[in-house]
Amino acid sequence: MIARLHSYWYALRASYWFYPALFALCAVLLGTVMVEVDQTDLLARFVEDGWLRPMHASDASDLLGVATGSMLGVAGTVFSITIAAVAYASGNYGPRLLTNFMEDKGNQLSLATFIGTFVYGLTVLRAMRGGGGGEAFVPQISLLVAFALLIVTTAVLVYFLHHIPASIRIDTVLEAIGRRLLRQIATRYPEEGSRDPARRATPQGEAICAQETGYVRVIELDTLCEVAARHDRLVNLAVRTGDFVYPGVVLAHTDARRLEGSFAGEVRATMALGASRTAEQDIEFSMDELVEIALRALSPGINDPFTAITALHWIGAATADFGRRDLAFETWNTGDPACPVARLHSDFAHFLQRGFVAMRSAVATSRLAALMALESLHTASQQVTSAHRSRLLLDEMDRLAEQAAEHLSGPDIALVRERHALLRSEG
Repeated sequence: MIARLHSYWYALRASYWFYPALFALCAVLLGTVMVEVDQTDLLARFVEDGWLRPMHASDASDLLGVATGSMLGVAGTVFSITIAAVAYASGNYGPRLLTNFMEDKGNQLSLATFIGTFVYGLTVLRAMRGGGGGEAFVPQISLLVAFALLIVTTAVLVYFLHHIPASIRIDTVLEAIGRRLLRQIATRYPEEGSRDPARRATPQGEAICAQETGYVRVIELDTLCEVAARHDRLVNLAVRTGDFVYPGVVLAHTDARRLEGSFAGEVRATMALGASRTAEQDIEFSMDELVEIALRALSPGINDPFTAITALHWIGAATADFGRRDLAFETWNTGDPACPVARLHSDFAHFLQRGFVAMRSAVATSRLAALMALESLHTASQQVTSAHRSRLLLDEMDRLAEQAAEHLSGPDIALVRERHALLRSEG
């Protein structure tokens, strides 16, 4: 249940309606409170001290009418611009990047600010009373707050008009994905040698199988450890976040001779499934996004090697960071070495496969991309902490040079071979 709530909360924060709805609710509360404040003697003291010059009912009504009408129009325009930007980005960079723009807090809060100002204006306008049918009431302090909100929304509009074109620049997109990946690596894996060796999952014991279909979005390891400890069981996970499962796929193994239904249900409840992968716990999702952008950039229809080179820079930085980490120990959800749950770990070769190996065939078709990939692999090999990992990177350099020979010819392949030989001679 906690895993599902965690997944729902992540989806809620990534939606376009959550912050506008929250701001609209806060605007109703703020408008109601400010109208109540206007009915106290605070207004009279402001007028006596010269801090506030009262507005007539007609002027106040005009101000709120202009404010609410313009905010609704601006909110519609902002939403239209956002959708156009999202369509452009998903079409050029890949549909999986749509999630990145949906989660952009700048877009969400900009739209929410305009909606909130609109709702606040309606709330205050409803409380106004003219002098024709009874005692007039013009909420002067509420109008002052409305004027301040108009100034704030003007500043937000200027920010939004800058933020949208800046956010769809490919360098900005790649930087956001790359930095998120590096943060995930630093948070999830400790430095090499800083922890005792962790226990690896082994496919032994009774199998606990999935009963639903979807991608594993969240695994609540803290809760899973509590469940395993309470039942005095050892649990070996058979899936990672980001894996696709369906009924019959093994989620975990347990050392119990006879599997109890309640225990199996509690284990399943610690995992939340969804229709798509997310970057919340799936560290490979960010790596795949970088690879996808690079592959699309190197496709014959686009042929943009410089975008691929930028993606290679971030993939190289992540690969070097993986090479310095203890990948057998994960700190991302529980750091208790006594936890009776063995996770399914990914070794360095696995992450190398998801990055450089996955894009080798496309990189080999471009001289510029191949040269940069050789440089990135060589640089990473100089920074890893083990000879085995360094050997894997150097072997990948050899395979890339070999595959480039099948696609390039003439001076292009000569330059690739020369660079490869030079880097290999440096170790």
